[in-house]
Amino acid sequence: MIQHKAYQYRIYPTLEQQQLIHQMFGCCRFVFNHFRQKWNQTFADTGRGLSYNTCATQLPTLKKAFTWLKEVDSIALQSAVRHLADSFDRFFQKKNNAPRFKSRKHPVQSYTTKFTNGNIAVDGNAVKLPKLGKVRFANSRTCEGRILSATIRRNAAGKYFVSILCEVDIPLMPPNEKSIGIDLGIKDFAIGSDGMHVANPKWFRKYEKKLAFWQRRLSRRTKGGSNWRKAKHKIARIHEKIAYCRKNFLHKLSTKLIRENQTISIEDLAVANMLENHKLAKSIADASWSEFERQLTYKSKWYGRTLRYTDRFSPTSQTCHVCGTLHRDVKNVAVRQWECPTCHTVHDRDENAAINIERMAK
Repeated sequence: MIQHKAYQYRIYPTLEQQQLIHQMFGCCRFVFNHFRQKWNQTFADTGRGLSYNTCATQLPTLKKAFTWLKEVDSIALQSAVRHLADSFDRFFQKKNNAPRFKSRKHPVQSYTTKFTNGNIAVDGNAVKLPKLGKVRFANSRTCEGRILSATIRRNAAGKYFVSILCEVDIPLMPPNEKSIGIDLGIKDFAIGSDGMHVANPKWFRKYEKKLAFWQRRLSRRTKGGSNWRKAKHKIARIHEKIAYCRKNFLHKLSTKLIRENQTISIEDLAVANMLENHKLAKSIADASWSEFERQLTYKSKWYGRTLRYTDRFSPTSQTCHVCGTLHRDVKNVAVRQWECPTCHTVHDRDENAAINIERMAK
């Protein structure tokens, strides 16, 4: 099955290439903010915004007014306009908030360019990119398929990455008869209807003291000074470590579930609403349930698996999976085990919920 797949690599640009990358960051940010402002003015005057075609046709005029825009990759500038239009489309579909102006002070910067006439290619331990030429990179895995685009990004720790989007023919996994329901939690990250328990590694909690130590140091140093920048870089490295550990754990678990099961059932959680609980917000954010759901979604599509959801208001924890009796007292999350008043079956709260999720999912 033909699917889109991104291959991310760390790149090691020279000082001259870094300067060009930063120049493209700035130009793409300028174009994005320019048309964002024009969109605001047009909407205030006419009650309607600007389409992608309207903005794209004004781009040559903008280049004549600001000649330094001609020095960078023209396709990257067009992509910045496309990203603005897509952001507004998602906003009006109520999928996200309205796009904001981009800041040069943001620790993460990126730009996207598209493949045309062989301007993006992988050659041994170097990747060819528009305007940059060949950039040395860590060739950790083979880039397969037809190249569509490349996104160059600098993270908060000052490292540079390229993400190459390709069109790949991904073979479907052999079908099987196994099905599983997954209940996500905080103490145990995942509880399966087959009795599986996956402990929550709690990566943020593991590095929390170290992070707090360097954040205190940062607060005591003069803003903008060399020691302040060193402390800020150290904090970014700790956050990067936490993110890598968490993503590695989630990828391994989601891939294991996809390989072993034909049908996976999960609960449709309103994570954004759950984060308003200030007692549990840090633990919920650390668990990263939304990222886990995202990985299951695209991997099930890739490999021909079925991902089903239960309604977020379904009483999966309060319903006895043996006789179907609804026991309202179990609504309190402090109740970890309970006995059904009808059939007197003793239930583990999470295992019972996982079994009900598998049965109720659609």
